[in-house]
Amino acid sequence: MINSLIRELQIRKNELQNTPIETIYFGGGTPSVLSVDEIQLLMNAVYDTYPVIENPEVTLEANPDDLTEEKIRAFSMSPINRLSIGVQSFFEKDLILMNRAHNSQEAKNCLSIATQYFKNISVDLIYGIPNCTNQEWLENIRMALSFGISHISSYALTVEPKTALESLIKKGKIEMTSDQVAQEQFHLLTDELEKHHFVHYELSNFGKENYFSKNNTAYWLGKSYLGFGPSAHSFDGKKRSWNIRNNVTYIKSLQADKLPIEREVLTKTDQYNEYIMTGLRTIWGISLQKIEQNFGKNYRTYLQNQSKKYIQQDLLYFEDKILKTTKKGKFLVDGIASDLFMLN
Repeated sequence: MINSLIRELQIRKNELQNTPIETIYFGGGTPSVLSVDEIQLLMNAVYDTYPVIENPEVTLEANPDDLTEEKIRAFSMSPINRLSIGVQSFFEKDLILMNRAHNSQEAKNCLSIATQYFKNISVDLIYGIPNCTNQEWLENIRMALSFGISHISSYALTVEPKTALESLIKKGKIEMTSDQVAQEQFHLLTDELEKHHFVHYELSNFGKENYFSKNNTAYWLGKSYLGFGPSAHSFDGKKRSWNIRNNVTYIKSLQADKLPIEREVLTKTDQYNEYIMTGLRTIWGISLQKIEQNFGKNYRTYLQNQSKKYIQQDLLYFEDKILKTTKKGKFLVDGIASDLFMLN
């Protein structure tokens, strides 16, 4: 797999046209199962193939059960300078329900050790878990904050098909959390983190000043990125591509020097909709000037007309000709964005 990743890096070396690499992100699946030597091999391949800025942000996604003290210490001596740890919850019952491999104590131990070696740590938390009360959710947030971390990513629970959780819900043994409770927990999260000087810079992301995820911010600001490995996605502003999901097929293709990739060219309307979807989720919002400059006056007029009802409902507002989401509108932002899309 590592040889295939390196080969893909090499084959696609011209796709970014010498744009310097600003962030490197080991994510998707569980990259923390890699050894430090294996990560160094991949890092060397990046540096050998692409121009890289000085001191790029290098993030590793990891689950608490993968991060022993020995491994954390080794990662801290590697090029990795940011950890994103998938805690999800500090309550045993939640972790069992979500079929997580780690337990609550492992999560706490992991954070205690990680914060000794890394300054830049993000923790993932999930709200809207069945039978998780608002008080328990607050305890989850406060427990994460007690470790002095500088970034939190938080998502509403989604029930994936063919999982034990979906089966329990279908059988009526567990009741799915209502949208109202999920919304209450979202607002508890935003209020609590605001008190601790976190900036709610994207719908699901909260960071202290200078600790926003540079990698994820690049997605939301429409920068080009390359994704390597099975299922990885890439985007250059006008084209989107994605790799085949199957590991064996992926490896065999690269062994034959073939890219296991599909591509699509985005229409002007697709590009507009992409900007609406990503821009509205962030504190940077949607620039009317950029809309007119990139897509034309018709798109700007359409956006202004479509947004009027949401402005009247105090869900959106304009600030210096930039359309942004109000605090009240944030939880509903995906639905609002889809209503602002231009249909082909």
